[in-house]
Amino acid sequence: MSAFLKSIEEQARALSPEDRARLAESMLESLHTSIAEIEALWAEDIEERVSAFDRGEITSYLAEEVFAEARRTLQ
Repeated sequence: MSAFLKSIEEQARALSPEDRARLAESMLESLHTSIAEIEALWAEDIEERVSAFDRGEITSYLAEEVFAEARRTLQ
């Protein structure tokens, strides 16, 4: 944890329980916005990959082959 983050945490812990709750809600809300944006980007990427697969631009591999290769690589 950075010194800056530690300082903020210490200041937050000094707040009243009500203010800490409001701060926590605000921080969680900011994450939900980020999560929604990330999910939208993933959905867009998935659509692009499926379309590329449908057009024959992406090669597919059997999961068993991928896992077998991963096991060989990790040994």
